[in-house]
Amino acid sequence: MQGDPEVLEFLNEQLTAELTAINQYFLHAKMQENFGWPKLAAHTRHESFDEMNHAEVLTDRILLLDGLPNYQRLFHVRVGQSVTEMFQADREVEVEAIDRLKRGVEVMRAKGDITSANLFESILADEEAHIDYLDTQLDLVEKLGEPLYLAQLIEQPES
Repeated sequence: MQGDPEVLEFLNEQLTAELTAINQYFLHAKMQENFGWPKLAAHTRHESFDEMNHAEVLTDRILLLDGLPNYQRLFHVRVGQSVTEMFQADREVEVEAIDRLKRGVEVMRAKGDITSANLFESILADEEAHIDYLDTQLDLVEKLGEPLYLAQLIEQPES
């Protein structure tokens, strides 16, 4: 089934964003694990897998529309050095994704590609949940301070 070129461009651009987010979240998860924050690392790793699921459904849709998924391109991976910087960097990725997804939904609906629009809306709901989580964590860091926030994430080894 031949897809509209503008729709395919939006799908591929979002695919690029998801592939970038996979890498960014995964790196942050590994850094968090290395810093001794296993609870946070587990959550961040799960976010990376969420982005991988998005990449999978976008790839499937692009292929169905006779397009070629672009796996060779990434946007800039933002790497935070502190927990606050990590949350801020991840939030920036989500804000950009939400803007792109909203624009894509409008274009896709205007072009009559309701299925692609629905796919983007589903991803949009997930990204909004990611933003809500990140905003909550940033608010907690601001209220508690980074040391106290991080103290809540440390697990003591079993003896």
